[in-house]
Amino acid sequence: MAVGIFSTSKVIVQGITGKEGSFHTHWCREYGTRIVAGVTPGKEGSMVDGIPVYDSVKKAVHLHGADSSLIFVPPVYASDAMLESIYAGLGTIICITEGIPVHDMMKVKRVADTYRATIIGPNCPGIISPGAAKAGIMPAAFFKKGTIGVISRSGTLLYEAADQIARAGMGISTALGIGGDPITGTNYRYWLDQFEHDPETEAVLIIGEIGGTQEETAADYIKTSITKPVSAFIA
Repeated sequence: MAVGIFSTSKVIVQGITGKEGSFHTHWCREYGTRIVAGVTPGKEGSMVDGIPVYDSVKKAVHLHGADSSLIFVPPVYASDAMLESIYAGLGTIICITEGIPVHDMMKVKRVADTYRATIIGPNCPGIISPGAAKAGIMPAAFFKKGTIGVISRSGTLLYEAADQIARAGMGISTALGIGGDPITGTNYRYWLDQFEHDPETEAVLIIGEIGGTQEETAADYIKTSITKPVSAFIA
């Protein structure tokens, strides 16, 4: 199975016409991700790597049945991009953008919780289910299919962990970065619960960082609610 992103996921890319958006869209699609449309206001009717571009998320969702969004939008506009995806009914929103104003993200998180939308990020490398799909900027060659779920606050340490897991002869069910900004859409506890109920995940690796209380909260939750083996590394 996997969590968060699947071979059946239909993904739109907000900011697809920008340099980063077009570059990573190409590699996500090359990996096998179903990128069905892009969104850049004012660019409707254009194409990026054969992918149609629309002015609004609502139209892209209506025409292509998208369920997920990958966001490459500058920080000043990124909160509006996430809100547009939430209001359009998308269930999973992956925001790569770093440096979104905290006040803006507070509003986005409140709305996402109300609409039960899952936000990965911001300031994250995205999510990958090896052999199925990826939505993000991670170098896919490091991620081998297997049974270990990985949750990280650090992008580069996520890649390092994937490489070491592969070198040890093991693989990954799903790996994701929850984001390094002060306010993120989801936390360790949310993804621990997802992995706990995923039949293909046999163990979980957490990669934390100093600052905040997310790791302590996760540790308390593991004691009471997680039956699978969990390892953790705090950088």
